[in-house]
Amino acid sequence: MIAVTHSSPMTKRTLVAAVVVVLASPLSLSAQNPLVQSLKSIFDITKTNIMATAEVLDDEMYAFRPTDQVRTAGQILAHIADWQFTFCGSAAGEPNAAPENFEQTRTHKAGIIEALGLGFAYCERIFARTTDAEAVASARLFGAPQTVGGILSFNSAHNHEHYGNLVTYMRINGIVPPSSR
Repeated sequence: MIAVTHSSPMTKRTLVAAVVVVLASPLSLSAQNPLVQSLKSIFDITKTNIMATAEVLDDEMYAFRPTDQVRTAGQILAHIADWQFTFCGSAAGEPNAAPENFEQTRTHKAGIIEALGLGFAYCERIFARTTDAEAVASARLFGAPQTVGGILSFNSAHNHEHYGNLVTYMRINGIVPPSSR
């Protein structure tokens, strides 16, 4: 326990500031389940950039593809929404958690943004209930052995991969990507 024997306003402000800094530090925030919190922080970066991208693109950009051999920006975003359910569902032992195949059913901005929201919210729930002990537990992904944490990490890598595709699409069209703003 910290005892303050001198109660000047400066001492109280210093103590309050110190407590705020300690409580706001990453170590304090991740004191419980630091592994999962670390994985979640990477997921949050991908989620933020992808949702910002989905919002900034106009309808024309949702239909944009640099060549006929690749997905449109909208298809990439819907694909990302689908795979939140695939990866996080596998991590949770809940295969086939997706309510629909968004890449096939969602073709317009509003529907794709809604799908992304559903997918990211699903993963948020999985992160919230996963402990570090569970993160190192065995799970299966694509029929192969993996850990729960490995699957959650793979999801973030997959998100980053497709965000990279979208960055290229945006740059080709003179749009500054959210991560560069």
